[in-house]
Amino acid sequence: MDNPFTIAFGRKPHQYISRLSTTNKIYETYTAEHPSSRVYMITGIRGSGKTVLMTEIVSIFKNNDAWVTVELNPEQDLLEDLASKLYSKPALKPIFLEAKPDLSFFGIGKSIENGISLTNIESAIGMMLDALKKHKKKLLIAIDEVTNSKNVKVFASAFQIFMRQEHDVFLIMTGLYENIFNLQNEKTLTFLYRAPKIILEPLNINAIIRSYQKIFNISENDAAEMGMATKGYAFAYQVLGYIRWENRSKKLEKLFPEYDQYLEEFVYDKIWSEMSAKDIQVITAIADYNEVKVKELLTELKMSSSLFSTYRGRLNKKGLIDTSRYGYVSLTLPRFSGYVKRKKIIE
Repeated sequence: MDNPFTIAFGRKPHQYISRLSTTNKIYETYTAEHPSSRVYMITGIRGSGKTVLMTEIVSIFKNNDAWVTVELNPEQDLLEDLASKLYSKPALKPIFLEAKPDLSFFGIGKSIENGISLTNIESAIGMMLDALKKHKKKLLIAIDEVTNSKNVKVFASAFQIFMRQEHDVFLIMTGLYENIFNLQNEKTLTFLYRAPKIILEPLNINAIIRSYQKIFNISENDAAEMGMATKGYAFAYQVLGYIRWENRSKKLEKLFPEYDQYLEEFVYDKIWSEMSAKDIQVITAIADYNEVKVKELLTELKMSSSLFSTYRGRLNKKGLIDTSRYGYVSLTLPRFSGYVKRKKIIE
């Protein structure tokens, strides 16, 4: 049997832990008779499972005949990408042939005899959406790892118009916290600011333990030791499972050097490079403790409470620190404190 775990980003692993409550929440919202929202934004730290969650949700809608699903590339012209992908779906060809939108101006399809010639991509998509609505089809659009780019802003503005025109369109976007934050704060995209934002929490530790126990046929104690070593971090669950599968005869502690290397090279180095000097200062101080009182941290950092609150809020939203226990903070990522200490020695 092949290794059921994967260390590759951007694809749904064979073995993964479902986020049932979040998946059901989005599905029930979008399938309601009167949806309370047509946009969800999923954010979280690198490796938290944003893409996996989005892929799982899209696959559920894909199996529903009343829905059409399209995944777009944020690096391309998103409107043209949407029109092209809709037009290329074999199941939709009869619907569009009946409506006769001529998209040849955009290099999409062939010129249609007696078709309606279109030279504005928004109008073209609007006509396609009219055709889908006529046939009682709803459209779910998914965009992974968005940034505050021109492509995304133009698309979001058009999507806002499609919603205002009462088309049956729905959107899921994933992205890092800072990218989602910057996009939501665009003055012309206020509807995104109001859109529900899901910040991914750690995976259920008990679910991880049960998964490891079943896959490796090990005791509950051994599985618990593995599970706790991941701290619920989705990528860590995959990495530790992957390494254990390849080295099943070794004890867990013997796997940690390789485990650390994967975490560092695939995620932690990138996270470190994106932190400001003050972020690093705060993270370094926290790394000396499993959990530390905020009062003690303020004394050590020689920082005012108001200034610290700014960094605490930002680092918490980025998924780097846990502030759930009142008056205390701790690091969220597995073995990240050791990484931080090594970085400071090197630098």
